[in-house]
Amino acid sequence: MTTVGIKDVARIANVSIATVSRVLSGRTVAADLQERVQAAVKEVGYRPNLAARRLRSRHTNTIGLIVADIRNPFFTAVSRMVEDIAYARGQRVILCNTDENPAKEAMYLQLMHEERVSGVILAPTRAGLEHVARATPDFPMVLIDRTAPDMAHDSVVLDNEAMAARLVEHLHERGFTRITGLFGADSTTGPQRRAGFEQAARRLGLEAEAISVPHGVGEAEQTVTTLLNRAQRPQALMVSNGVMMMAVLRAVRAAGLEVPRDLALTGFDREDWMELVGSGLSVIQQPVEEIGRMAMTMLLDRLDHPEISARKVVLAGRLIAGGSSTFPPQKDLPA
Repeated sequence: MTTVGIKDVARIANVSIATVSRVLSGRTVAADLQERVQAAVKEVGYRPNLAARRLRSRHTNTIGLIVADIRNPFFTAVSRMVEDIAYARGQRVILCNTDENPAKEAMYLQLMHEERVSGVILAPTRAGLEHVARATPDFPMVLIDRTAPDMAHDSVVLDNEAMAARLVEHLHERGFTRITGLFGADSTTGPQRRAGFEQAARRLGLEAEAISVPHGVGEAEQTVTTLLNRAQRPQALMVSNGVMMMAVLRAVRAAGLEVPRDLALTGFDREDWMELVGSGLSVIQQPVEEIGRMAMTMLLDRLDHPEISARKVVLAGRLIAGGSSTFPPQKDLPA
């Protein structure tokens, strides 16, 4: 059987062997050259010898993607975009889930080192963020969703404080004066969104309470159940992610209450199931596809230009106003 090699691909595509190598390793080349190489690869049926490449090279054409909670549709959507771009660029993806556990995070970062990945896209845990900030791995990293000041790694994040403040303003505009916010205790986005919530509530003179909720099955439901059993429950709830939003709705239903008849509900992340809840939920829609696309673009740029300074991209979300934040007809609300 005749062995097809990289020289055959270069000959068919009428490009240099170096150009073929750049395309196969996911590096940046002109679009027309990339198309010619990919067409030649398909024509001759070339398959790279990954084992041999690993022995020759310090890195492989593999990207590590470490997310905080794969159950969260935010990370599912970001992962899909990363995988789509990686596939188109001839890169493989190793997907790992930390469950907001810094020990698992450290284990998976070690795995990436052992696998000689070309780079890593990471949603760091809150507890592990300081370690990540100090780390000097032998591969470039792009942080998504979470970062810290003076970070030495590239990052793509949402403007969490501003978006949380926008939700508070939205509730204020609709007449709510007593609001409770629920925020993830184990992520960096939770405290950032809590800060935006508290600052906006003070500025608007609202009666507001912020509660940090530990990551774990049932934690949010238990917290909401306690709130609903109070003599004076909140007029509105704001929650910091879509997974928590679903837990809140379960707790509200279990208590025999309805949104927005008995209390309003707002939060982060727009997910398909939310359209089925009454007349829709009021949420901040995050640019998840743009976050995944930007993270991959920055990582590939970093592979080509390792000397450039760390960059931080801050993106804005969009308020989707649904029926869940309609002013409810409770007796204790002003007319």
